[in-house]
Amino acid sequence: MTLQSHTVLTDVRSEDSVDPAARLAAMAGSTVIYLPGDPGYDEARTLWNTAVDLRPAAVAEPTTAAEVSAVVTASSQLGFQVAPVSTGHNAGPLVQHDLASTVLVKLDAMNGIEINPLTAMARVQGGALWGDVTEAAGSHGLACLHGSSPDVGVGGYLLGGGIFLYARRLGMATSGLTAVEIVLADGELIRADHTQHQSLFWALRGGGGNFGIVTAFEFSLYPLETVHAGMMVWDIDDADRVLRAWAEWAPTAPHEITTSMRILNLPDAPGIPESVAGRPVVCMDGAVLADKKRARRVLAPLRDLSPRTDTFAQVPPSSITRLHMDPEGPTPVTGDTALLGRLTDEAVDAFLSQVGAGTEHSLLSAELRQLGGALARKHPDGGALSRMDGSFLLFGAAIADTPENEARGKKDANDLVRAMSPWSTGRQYLNFAEEPVDVGDNYGDREWLTLTRVKSAYDPENVFAANHPVPPA
Repeated sequence: MTLQSHTVLTDVRSEDSVDPAARLAAMAGSTVIYLPGDPGYDEARTLWNTAVDLRPAAVAEPTTAAEVSAVVTASSQLGFQVAPVSTGHNAGPLVQHDLASTVLVKLDAMNGIEINPLTAMARVQGGALWGDVTEAAGSHGLACLHGSSPDVGVGGYLLGGGIFLYARRLGMATSGLTAVEIVLADGELIRADHTQHQSLFWALRGGGGNFGIVTAFEFSLYPLETVHAGMMVWDIDDADRVLRAWAEWAPTAPHEITTSMRILNLPDAPGIPESVAGRPVVCMDGAVLADKKRARRVLAPLRDLSPRTDTFAQVPPSSITRLHMDPEGPTPVTGDTALLGRLTDEAVDAFLSQVGAGTEHSLLSAELRQLGGALARKHPDGGALSRMDGSFLLFGAAIADTPENEARGKKDANDLVRAMSPWSTGRQYLNFAEEPVDVGDNYGDREWLTLTRVKSAYDPENVFAANHPVPPA
């Protein structure tokens, strides 16, 4: 549907008998719009997490910033909210909105990437994927603070914080942002950075997709031709001794290393390494930002635990986008999360009571991600979220391919988080929160007040419907 003249726009808006969604299609210019009942609607509304069943009033698939602007302007005029998504890894909380009055704006087609090797900077469009960015940067001997899978979207990851295997040394990915181009609620396309629209730029770095649709991100890259990365694997019967030793080592470990310790239950399927396939195992993956000699010293306490498999080696950064073995492509997933303080012996007992040897559960992964280091310090030029309130990030995830498996997986993930609640900081990392939560509880009082004031200044009518919404003050 591509009616695009201004005359038609005026005429269509005067016909009150025409369905608002149909009017949107006429007002959105050349943008592809899918409405309920259209042949492509069901495919268009399907996101990465296929367990999330969203039925919006319309789905827009813009290819340029001008088309994003046209969709936002038309949606606002017609009384629709706008929900921007890149891949939809964390789309579950969108169910809290009135989707019958919401336009889903998918940015998949806006995936351009530019690398400037002289300045070590990247400029990527709002729908780009981290796998493509790491490959482009790596061809110039540069690395980026990417997500845990190549098909994680740049947009949601950066706006929500962004942490993976370089985080204890280099901090949150969002703190490396230097500028964005964003379409505001009135359709205006502006640039926000440290010198213009500073409050908006602050809010975007950790405040999520509440303030507009980011059509381009600019961020720092790092001169890393190789990193020392890999995984260690133990039998599930070794979980008790390995987790206790790792939990004691992790808080004071050198900041060059970032690791993730997991109980994995991966299928025996193509693409799954033999060392972790078809049975429950203990798996720690990580990266050390140091040369081989220093990396060996840092890893020595973990190698003393006698892993059955040890793949740590000097590798190009682009090779570790699949190290975490996250599912790729559309996948039905459910999960739960919490930020934790120190892991005492009692905390390890509680964790293993849910997912250790001899337990029965449906979780594909029960993860404890190592925090601290640069993540514990507030970034001097950071935004709304520039540090993590905790020493460990807990995340339980299960496949939700049937209603029964979804219910069981959700229960098992909830039970894991509940068992660990005595050691919780009371906050969550919102990029991992698969259900609607009290968003304000996950920021400091001053940060939350500022976020709501920025929302009032840039989106007072609450046009943008984010997965983790910030209301106007």
